[in-house]
Amino acid sequence: MKEYRRATYITLLISSRLDDYLDDTQERMERLTEPMKRAQGVTEQLKAENVLEWVQRMNNVRLFAKEIMEKEIIFA
Repeated sequence: MKEYRRATYITLLISSRLDDYLDDTQERMERLTEPMKRAQGVTEQLKAENVLEWVQRMNNVRLFAKEIMEKEIIFA
């Protein structure tokens, strides 16, 4: 946001709402990833049985969620 939406970033920073905005963004990211994790079978059981597979699936989920967030928030 700092690079692509500079005016919005500065407005949030000056108005002391940047932290709230970032918290909301983090919560939104978590809400996005939860259904994706279920769909990909990312569970604590998988983590206990096969850590490497769990990490691979989690990385995929996070990357996909990040792409969605970037398109909706930063580049919208």
